[in-house]
Amino acid sequence: LGIELTTLECKCKRDSKGRERERERERERERERERERDRQRDRETERQRDRETERQRDRETERQRDRETERQRQRDRETERQRDRETERQRDRETERQRDIET
Repeated sequence: LGIELTTLECKCKRDSKGRERERERERERERERERERDRQRDRETERQRDRETERQRDRETERQRDRETERQRQRDRETERQRDRETERQRDRETERQRDIET
C-alpha cells in the first residue's frame, strides 16, 4: 500500500508539473501574441505618422506652388502696367510731336 501511494503521489506530482509547464507555455504564447499586437500597433502608428508627414509635405508644396504662382501673377501684372505706361508715354510723345509739327 505504501509503495502504491508513493507511486500515485509521484504520478500526481508529474501531472501537476506537466499542467504547470503547459500553463507556463500558454502564458508565454499569450505574451508573444501581445508583443506581436504591440509590434503591429507600432507599425500602424508609424505608417499613419508617415502618411500624415507626407500629407503635410504635399500641403506645404502646394502652398509654395500657390505663392510662386501668385508672385508670378504679380510680376506679370506689374510688367503689363509698365508696358501700358510706356505705351501711354509713347502716345503722349507722339501727340506732342504731332503738335510740334503742326505749329
